[in-house]
Formats: sequence, structure tokens, C-alpha cells
Amino acid sequence: MFPEKLLKQIDFIKEIDKIKYIQRKTKLFNSDRNENDAEHSWHLAVMAIVLAEHSNEAIDVLKVVKMVLIHDIVEIDAGDIFIYDTQKSHDNTDEERLAANRIFGLLPEEQAQDFIKIWEEFEAGETNEAKFAKSMDRLEPLLQNTSNNGGTWKEFDVKYDKVYEKKSVIKEGSKHIWDYAEKLIDESVEKGILNK
Repeated sequence: MFPEKLLKQIDFIKEIDKIKYIQRKTKLFNSDRNENDAEHSWHLAVMAIVLAEHSNEAIDVLKVVKMVLIHDIVEIDAGDIFIYDTQKSHDNTDEERLAANRIFGLLPEEQAQDFIKIWEEFEAGETNEAKFAKSMDRLEPLLQNTSNNGGTWKEFDVKYDKVYEKKSVIKEGSKHIWDYAEKLIDESVEKGILNK
């Protein structure tokens, strides 16, 4: 009655609705409500479109948008790992690989492989598009924490060195945005919302 391909795509669309329930540690701008993964991904996609001209290198903006929209879908199974977590690495994990295979595997084979390839490219962070996508992923929580008087930095006693280390990835995608981010980090120390 309906093409099998369409039914698989609909099943995938239903499954990824679960991303709306994955709560992040970071709170919305000027808010005490935690952001969810769907809000985060949407925000990064718009940021990528708006800020693309500041990329260090020429990029395929649509590819960056795809990366930021799907990069956290694996968290439906693997959960969100706080970037400053001291117990578990924020880097790609075996759980995320299993999640990518299961969730993207709901799609027709060709689409599944395309999504996995884009997800892997983002995780590796080596292409111009992945570097810029990661810049967006690191910039958004920085902007949120500065709008929330330190936000998760204060809540989890995250120090300047750790913030600087994690956020310095931004410069790989955009030196201009990194200059802005570095200024925000330094101002956060001056304001007392980020401790050395």
C-alpha cells in the first residue's frame, strides 16, 4: 500500500521525537529552565546559517546544518554527557556508536549510511564543515552560561582552565568567533561568574 522506504522514514521521524526529552545541563538564555537536545540542535542550525561567513575556510553550509541537526540524536540512547563531566568522557563512546547504528539504521540503507557518515564526520572534527559545526556546538553553551551569571560553571564548580580548554575548539572553525568567545571567558572571570 505505501512504499517500504516511506514507512521506514516515518518510523525514524517518530523515533527522533525522543530527542525533545533529553535534558542538557545548560539552561536557556536568561532562564532557569534546562535546554533539551532538540532546542540545542535547532539553535545551532540557525547559528550556523547566520555565522557561516565567519568560518575560517569555505564551507558547505547545508552540510554543517545537517551535522548540527543530527549530531545529538545518538543521545536518545546514549544520554547527554556533560562536557565538563569528570567521571565520563564527552568524546565519542561505544554507547554512541551503538545508538547511531540503531537509530540511523531505522532509515532506508542509503539514508542510514549518509546519516552515519555525517555523524562520524562531525565527531572526527577534521573537515572544514565539522570544525565549524563544533564551533557552534561550543559557542552556544558559552553564550548561555554568560547570560545566566555563570550557569553550569557555577552550579558544577567548573574552573576557567577547563572552560578555556573545552571552548578553544571554537578557533578551529572560526578565529573571529574565538576572539569573541575568549573575550567573553575573560570578562566572565572579571565579573566573578567564572573562577580561576
